[in-house]
Amino acid sequence: MNEFQVEITTPDGAVDCFAVHPDGDGPFPPVILYMDVVGVREELRNFARRIAGEGYFCLLPDMFYRLGPQNFDLSKGREEIERMFAAGRTLEMPMVMSDTEAWLDYFDSNPVATGPVGAIGYCMSGRFVVAAAGTFPERFGAIASLYGVGIVTEEEDSPHLLADRIEAELYLGFAEHDPFVPENVIPELGSALEANGVPHVIETHPGTEHGFCFPERPGYVEDAAESVWRTVFDLYERRLKG
Repeated sequence: MNEFQVEITTPDGAVDCFAVHPDGDGPFPPVILYMDVVGVREELRNFARRIAGEGYFCLLPDMFYRLGPQNFDLSKGREEIERMFAAGRTLEMPMVMSDTEAWLDYFDSNPVATGPVGAIGYCMSGRFVVAAAGTFPERFGAIASLYGVGIVTEEEDSPHLLADRIEAELYLGFAEHDPFVPENVIPELGSALEANGVPHVIETHPGTEHGFCFPERPGYVEDAAESVWRTVFDLYERRLKG
């Protein structure tokens, strides 16, 4: 595997990104891994390596770059958790879409990464990957969101309102028990996608809680997490390699 750090310039500064792809010059289908609110860490780098191991060029940007380096030790308790959520609240939709455009430009300038782009987002980034599919419909071929937060809201920039622009195929996996995802989200999201003919799968994983895909979290459920990986890689195989 070939892994390295790369800085990508945006209107707001330089994003430090972890990048990894198989050995050789490819080209490989590009995938952007949008981090959860805990931020870039070895756990997510291992996710990127796993994606690359399936034949993709995976980019993992530090979305908190505007704040400087951020590290959260959740074992410190409530104060540290609130600091983490405060960092998450600084990420507004226009910022992330601007960043996404810069990441897409990076792929355009890199002959090792070509073709339709995939994305996967966890937690706070579920809304960002769905919005990216609607904002850059000609670029994204496959989108995966895991226990995504804020995909359906009453705000004017709610991602589900972009369903009429989405051309990608979507996989949206949710936990059975998730206080961050109100009960109305799944049916309203499904209705919006169906009304606009967006190919998608919405799946609720029994016996799981928010964060079930992360092996370093107490709520990790291996069977469900591995099922998600199989589904995501099947989606990428069809829509990015096909």
